[in-house]
Amino acid sequence: MVLIGDLVVYPSKSDRMVNIGKVEGAYRYDTALTGYPHVRPVKWIKAVPRTHFTQGALYEIGSAMSLFQVKTFSEEFIAATSSNSAPAPTIAEDTTVAAVTDEIEINTRDFILKMLAQELKGHPFAEFIGHLLNTMGYRTRVSLEGPDGGVDVIAHRDELGFEPPIIKVQVKSTEGSVGDPAVSALYGKVGHTEFGLVVTLGTFTTAAVSFARAKANLRLIDGDELVDLILAHYEQFDSRYKALLPLKRVFVPDPQEDRL
Repeated sequence: MVLIGDLVVYPSKSDRMVNIGKVEGAYRYDTALTGYPHVRPVKWIKAVPRTHFTQGALYEIGSAMSLFQVKTFSEEFIAATSSNSAPAPTIAEDTTVAAVTDEIEINTRDFILKMLAQELKGHPFAEFIGHLLNTMGYRTRVSLEGPDGGVDVIAHRDELGFEPPIIKVQVKSTEGSVGDPAVSALYGKVGHTEFGLVVTLGTFTTAAVSFARAKANLRLIDGDELVDLILAHYEQFDSRYKALLPLKRVFVPDPQEDRL
């Protein structure tokens, strides 16, 4: 609940200023205001350039929500209303840069895995993995929906699928842990000159990882590594999967570069 005397922050995109004000009156509903009829009287105290704040503070007020509470960096905005407030730290000294960069990356990776888990359960996920392998230069055959004999996708380099390497793929659209039985079952269908690949949105148990490490022709890809592959080959995706995973390229600060 917003009370009279509370500070409010409004980041303006038009002039790239952060406006800080104080609530001076009670809530009212104004029907004359199209689109934004909910009103609280505010006295604007100060307009501060965005460069005055740390990256963490700027990221916090960049929420997509119309109204939200500033929690983590509230003291920074309160201090900005003072005439003798300290200048923002340099980029090299701003310890929030790494945190902001990490959070953007984490949010993106979580979004990708969540969309795949919600929209591509079962056979559609096998089709997606087949498409991903296509973007990596493989030709693929995806098993028909239904019993697949333990192999969801067969990948190969040549047009007919006779020349090695032949890769047999089992996919798991679960977000949990895939154990040794599932990995062993696929490997039992892999010939001596073939390769096995298990792909999951989740993780693998320690036993499954140990089993795969002992097999030179068996590879496991968990959700985290799958996202790496998706980001690396996203530009080659067809429109169907780009619509499912609407991403755009952005640049974020690299904290490592600041220390070079």
